[in-house]
Amino acid sequence: MYYSLLGLNERADGEGPISCGGASLSLSLMLLPFSPPSSSPFSAMLLQRLLSSVARRQLPSAFPLPKSVSTVISRPAGRSRLGFAPSQSFELPLMASSAPTEDARRSSFVPLPPSTADKATLYKGLEATLGSTFSSAPSFPPPNPLILVVSGPSGVGKDAVIKRLLEVREGIRFVVTATSRPQRPGEVDGKDYLFVTKEEFLSMIERDELLEHALVYGDYKGIPKQQIRDYMDKGFDIVLRVDIQGAATLRSILGNTAVFIFLVAESEETLVKRLVARKTETAEMLLVRIATAREEVRHLKEFDYVVTNAEGKLDDAVELVESIIDAEKAKVHRRNVQI
Repeated sequence: MYYSLLGLNERADGEGPISCGGASLSLSLMLLPFSPPSSSPFSAMLLQRLLSSVARRQLPSAFPLPKSVSTVISRPAGRSRLGFAPSQSFELPLMASSAPTEDARRSSFVPLPPSTADKATLYKGLEATLGSTFSSAPSFPPPNPLILVVSGPSGVGKDAVIKRLLEVREGIRFVVTATSRPQRPGEVDGKDYLFVTKEEFLSMIERDELLEHALVYGDYKGIPKQQIRDYMDKGFDIVLRVDIQGAATLRSILGNTAVFIFLVAESEETLVKRLVARKTETAEMLLVRIATAREEVRHLKEFDYVVTNAEGKLDDAVELVESIIDAEKAKVHRRNVQI
């Protein structure tokens, strides 16, 4: 009985030359004697593996293999223990290498122009040699708009830092917070805050118009969603000013997609002097704000960055915030916020 391997015939009863299309190869095989169907399937399995191994060997170039070839093993009559029916065959795919031949590589090679060629010719020559044009697409996609959440105790200068940041940096917008508290002297409605009544604020909550809201010192504060969407659709970075409670709410909503900055004074002494200088609170209210500030500082580690707004050094604090923005935009793994 004979076994056919890629058109190379070999007797199954011992050594012998392998023939291919009438040619003879000086290749000998030591094959196990073929076991009848009633014997263990181990011999047939071993024979299959041996034939597959021989077929994968590199043959001389005088006998090139086609692009895709297969080993065909025919079984003797009668069902074997491996379950093959009489005259049934199975194929083992053997894929030839898809690498181009040396002749093909030589024929497709385009020599480089001489180094004395002008820049345009050299540029085109490089493209021709590489077989493709150079892409003009950005090496890295432009950064996504950022949301900056600026928070800190009362008196650290959140409003002053944000106002100066908007003056010196392009491409950033402040989302005006809605509040039910009374308007202070010098504040502009729609610029510093959206001043609304308590009833109007509660209606905004019912209509789900606020990203977050909280009751702070007896007054409501909240961030309108639509302002954020409108600015970000135009590619602007967003800065939000919230208290510590609002920052915690935003962290639960936005997770790590926003940048959280904690603003502090250089010392508690400086903070208290600022609160006193504002002349907007009674002595009792000042005690409440000081106690609240001491508690809020404990949440500093929940933020991404801390910025010190030292007395008389407002520009230094703003420059540090700008550096944070620049660093965030240069990150490989960027934040991507969805509102």
